[in-house]
Amino acid sequence: MVRDFQSRYTNSILGAVWSILNPLTQILIYTLVFSQVMRAKLPGLDDTLAYSIYICSGIITWQFFSEVLSRSINIFIEQGNLLKKASFPRSTLPVFVFLSAGINFLIIFGIFIIFLTVTNRFPGLSIIAVFPLVIIQMALGVGLGTFLGTLNVFFRDVGYVMGIILQFWFWLTPIVYPFEVIPEKFLPLMAFNPLAGVVRSYQEIFLTNTWPEWLAVVPAIVLAGVFLVLGYITFLKLDKEMVDEL
Repeated sequence: MVRDFQSRYTNSILGAVWSILNPLTQILIYTLVFSQVMRAKLPGLDDTLAYSIYICSGIITWQFFSEVLSRSINIFIEQGNLLKKASFPRSTLPVFVFLSAGINFLIIFGIFIIFLTVTNRFPGLSIIAVFPLVIIQMALGVGLGTFLGTLNVFFRDVGYVMGIILQFWFWLTPIVYPFEVIPEKFLPLMAFNPLAGVVRSYQEIFLTNTWPEWLAVVPAIVLAGVFLVLGYITFLKLDKEMVDEL
């Protein structure tokens, strides 16, 4: 896990610092564009830092999920030589991806918590709800990533298509815009976006110090369970053929 994390920044002067700079830069850009340039405000909240907290909550969540999913989709191809030479439980590779991405998440999340503490906006006991939310999004990312990653070995278009889908998925999730501005006729579509409820739950915790509406994350829980089982079954059936394909 640690070796995987370090290998991504080999021959880099700043090394693992890039794991912090990249998401922080994205957060800074969105914050400046929407809150300063466009003067966007969150409905019902008269707080100069509310929009920054809103964006941070969403982007940190999204970055963790998308990294787990993207790397899981390509992990079997990236580790093709290892799969051919070494004998080990191949199904553990997506788990190592999650653990490696988890290091990035913990670093950024820690900085975010420090920011909330310094600005006297640290949530109360509702922060406990972050732990089940992390497990839910992790399970969804690993399950979906394992399923698509197995298929990607045989059909390389899967990885390219998911790269495009993730771009649309980001903008179809209330991350840089408030949930309240979504036209009412499009609200039912949010039921088909399993991350919408998860992201909104994070935002509620850090913005209003309220417990999530757990019914909103049921779609993510159901899909996480489905893809964990489906991904594992698909991997077991195609395991031997996958090594030959690589």
